[in-house]
Amino acid sequence: MKVVIIGATGFVGPELVKEGILRGYEVTAIARNTDKVEKQAGVTAVSADVNDVDALASALSGHDAVINSFNAGWTNPNLYNDFLQGSKNIQQAVKKAGIKRFITIGGAGSLFIDGKQLVDSPEFPKEYYPGASAARDYLTELRNEQELDWTFLSPAINLHPGKRTAEFRIGTESPVFNAEGKSDISTADLAVAIFNELENNQFIKQRFTVGY
Repeated sequence: MKVVIIGATGFVGPELVKEGILRGYEVTAIARNTDKVEKQAGVTAVSADVNDVDALASALSGHDAVINSFNAGWTNPNLYNDFLQGSKNIQQAVKKAGIKRFITIGGAGSLFIDGKQLVDSPEFPKEYYPGASAARDYLTELRNEQELDWTFLSPAINLHPGKRTAEFRIGTESPVFNAEGKSDISTADLAVAIFNELENNQFIKQRFTVGY
């Protein structure tokens, strides 16, 4: 199976590439700077601009699925608009390339606690608000997508580097908390969850979340 990973050098991207190779996929790693993509068997690095839909669609063509971990950059002063537009462009390019399966990673900010989204709570960190609100608003738009077999994964509230355990719990619209009241997941296990979903198709046209 041939899979594209967009944002292959970001926070989660390298773990997605690693997990894909571990499972025997042919991986095309799309990044702004392909020099940052680790050279390894089974991985083809491709440079593509999410703002050039035609070029991106060309890069995606011939693959079986697209995993999107695009981030417009947390320090980007135009983060909200760039994330939202970039996400829409990627979605359009996936359709233009004739690919049905599309899995995208958003933030935890759109998850609900007591009927309210985390991003709207007074305690939500202001520095993360533009990106989190953009991911929330993109999910709202994605829910109207009928052509693609899409899935949106919101990570746990605390997404951090860590080892691969392949042991976690799954939720849908609310964070998964452990016995200590923490919502955690490692980037390695988030990648496991992504590829599990790619293989099991449990959440077609739905959002889900994971946590320990």
